[in-house]
Order: sequence, then structure tokens, then C-alpha cells
Amino acid sequence: MQHAEWICIVDFGSQYTQLIARRIRELGVYCEIHPFHLALEAVSQKRPKGVILSGGPNSVYEEDAPRIHEEMFELGVPVLGICYGLQLLAIHHGGAVDPAARREYGKAELRVDNQSDLLKGISEDSTVWMSHGDSLSQLPDSFEVIAHTANAPICAIRNVEKRHYGVQFHPEVVHTQDGKRILSNFIYDICAAEGGWNPRSFIDQSIEDIRRTVGEGRVICALSGGVDSAVAAVLLHEAIGERLQCIHIDNGVMRKDESAQVVETFRDEFHIPLKFVDASDLFLGKLAGVTDPEEKRKIIGVTFIEVFEKEASEFSDAAFLAQGTLYPDVIESVNFKGPSATIKSHHNVGGLPERMNLSLIEPFRELFKDEVRNVGRELGMPGHILDRHPFPGPGLAIRVLGAIEKEQLDLLRNVDEIFLEEIRSAGEYDNIWQAFAVLLPVKSVGVMGDARTYEFTIALRAVTSLDGMTADWARIPYDVLESISNRVINEVRGVNRVVYDISSKPPSTIEWE
Repeated sequence: MQHAEWICIVDFGSQYTQLIARRIRELGVYCEIHPFHLALEAVSQKRPKGVILSGGPNSVYEEDAPRIHEEMFELGVPVLGICYGLQLLAIHHGGAVDPAARREYGKAELRVDNQSDLLKGISEDSTVWMSHGDSLSQLPDSFEVIAHTANAPICAIRNVEKRHYGVQFHPEVVHTQDGKRILSNFIYDICAAEGGWNPRSFIDQSIEDIRRTVGEGRVICALSGGVDSAVAAVLLHEAIGERLQCIHIDNGVMRKDESAQVVETFRDEFHIPLKFVDASDLFLGKLAGVTDPEEKRKIIGVTFIEVFEKEASEFSDAAFLAQGTLYPDVIESVNFKGPSATIKSHHNVGGLPERMNLSLIEPFRELFKDEVRNVGRELGMPGHILDRHPFPGPGLAIRVLGAIEKEQLDLLRNVDEIFLEEIRSAGEYDNIWQAFAVLLPVKSVGVMGDARTYEFTIALRAVTSLDGMTADWARIPYDVLESISNRVINEVRGVNRVVYDISSKPPSTIEWE
């Protein structure tokens, strides 16, 4: 999709880079993230309104520290360096960075020295979030200091003529009090962006692009019922109507009655062509006896491709396959700097387009999850679809730890239903990013009535998060947890103990497997 204006964010490996993009998008301006070694190629194809250099974990003095093509500073467009990006900007213009400076992490009080442009409207003692080891020790030529802190005499700088700016703190994080205002000052006042990036403009442009791409062809969509595939299906149906064919496969590891709800919602309410395939016995047969979580994922992924390929072959006139790929998936698929450790593989329909000789349509490859939800709202989709918690592709297969049996899946489905019912009833569901139950391969002694029991243990997991990249355990009120525990133990035969997971990500992951 072509955009009239955009901001280029150059990624140097900061854990906050995606937050920069989210904040810019929230301000109504389109932006893209490009790795430092590929950014020049991106801006040479279409000139951006401005460039933002992200932070990063390296010291600028390390031998293999990421650098930026010097031509990026000579584009004639405004540049904002953040943390590591500030230090690169400073060195380029003849400044100096002190690698022996006292490290600074956490909140600091910003003392604003000049409020005329980047820091316009910022209070003189605003709170900012620091996360750096090195700091500027010598101001670059033709630059001036526009803010400082008690620990950093050079905390924000500018060169008005070149329109080059830098800040040592992170304006993109919520802990920086006026961070969004600072970014707004940069993109609107300094870069002269016009804005206009919003769900309606995205939908209108997407429908036009889809119609031009598809022509009179037919599109097949793998509809899981999750937010991404659901909104993609409705958007595609809006664009091409009956030439969209959705396929929903029950893999046997979904939530209670989930497939029935998908069929009812999309076939009966949205009137979208949908084929339902119950392949649960096939999946569970292949998963029998498998305990390794990565092996479970691979089996589910391969089996899904086999089933989907077989079912889709009935629609021989289809030329396109639609996927709900999101922008974070696209970003992570670009190798930043050498191989990275695989924490866990992602379940998708990779390999299908080539095998089936289909062209790929990914309408959301430029969007974050919250933007997809906003598109769904603009399309008139109901909250019970858009606001549902994320659900992994391998489903309950990675929430039954160890080998999987149908009886255990049914037990977990009943527990999961109770958990979600209770947090909804308590008004906690929308405050939580993701909530689910895990069946542990652990039995313990209990007492029910006068009888001894020896039954399963359930772990409840609920986290708060902005994007799933980091997460904190949700502080569900004790009385709600008590109600959940009582209901689970009383209503679900086979469980006599409930525990609550209070670990955060990192160091833990959100899912247990």
C-alpha cells in the first residue's frame, strides 16, 4: 500500500522501537520500522517526512556496534535521535560520548531550557524515562542544549538549521510524562506532517487495493475465529463479496464450543461463505503421546497445511490466499543482526501459497494488533470478537502440559470457560491482556467430603500488557480468585487444586509452553 507521507524509524535493536511506531500511528501519521542496515534503501525509494533513530542496547564505541549510513543525515529531512540514536547523531556532527558515565535507568526530572519547538508545551520539570549507559560529554558543532537533568547536563539537543534533534530519554514509553507531546511536536511542527492515518482511510485504501489485485478472482481465507483472521475476512468480504471463501478447521484443541460460535457468527450473522471442517480426530491422533511443546506445534502446523490444502482444492478457481499477518510479524521476519534464539515457533500457514500456487493477500501486514481492532470497529464488528484475548494457534495443546488426551482437553475447556466467565462477571476481562488456564501433569492429595482425592492441579495465568512483548501478572482481586477456585474444584471433576501464576515476562513467557 502506498502512503502519501510517512516517517522512517531506524531500528538499532531497542526493546522500545515498536512503541515508537505505535505512538506515531496513534498521532495519525503512518510510519515504518527499518533495520539500520536496510533503512537507506527504504528512504531512497520514497522520501519520508522525517527520520527517527531508535535506542539500542549497544555502546557506540563497541567494535560491532550498529551504525547508520551517513547519507541518512543528508536527506534534508528532520531527524530525531533517541538515546543510542542521539549518540550516533552527536558523533556524526563532531560531538563526544562518554562511555564511563554513570548509568541511568528509570525516572528522572527533565529541566527544559528551551520550549520553542521540540519541547513546546512541555512543563519545565517534566518526568522522563532514562535507560542508558553512555551519555554525551561534548556538544556537537552548531548544536545547543535544550534540556538537562541532574545527571545529564546534555539531555536534549537541537540544530535548528539542519532540523536535527536528539533526546537522551525515551519519549515513546508511558513513563515519560509528556512523551506523546514531544513526538507530536516533532512530526507535526518540525516535519510538517499532515496526518490522516486512521481506520477509515486504511479501509478505503485497502478495499481499493484488494479489488485491483484480485480483479475477478477468488480468495480463500483460513478463518480461525481470532481477531486478525476475523477482521481480515470481514474486510475482504466488504471488498469482493461472494468471491471470498473462508475455511474454518476444528483442530480438536480449541476452546469450548468455539467452532460452533465461529460458524454462527460468520456464516449466519455476517453471511460470509464458510466451509466448516471437523478434523479434531485427525489432529488428536497425531498428537497422541507427544510431550515436547515444539513437536506439538510442528505437528499442528503440518497437519493444518495438509487439511487446509485438501479442503481448499475443492475451490479450484481460487487464485489468492488471505492471511492475517501483522506488522510485528513482518518486523521480526527481517533479520536484525545475525541469528537470534528461537523462544518458541509461531503457528501459521507458512508454505501454503507456494504449494497451492496461490498469491498471498495480507491486508494487515502494516498494522499492529490494536489498529486491527480499530479497523474491525470501523467495519461494525461486535466487541465479543474484537476484544477477545489472544489465543495461540496450537490452542490448548500447549496448555495441557505433557501428553494430550481428549478427556484432559475437555477438563481444561470447562476450567477455561469458568475462568473467563468469572473475570467477565467481575469486570476484569478488559483490564487483562490474556487470561487462561493450564493443566499441569501434577496430581495432589485433596479431601472432598470425607473422601480422599488424588486429582489434577490447574494453574491460572492472567497478564497485563500493551503488546505481549513484555507482560506483568494481573492483580485479580482475591475474592474473584476465590470464586474461580471454588467453582473449578466444585464443578470440574478431576481437579482438586488451583494455583495462580504471579511471574512476569521476562523472565517467564506468557504461555507455559
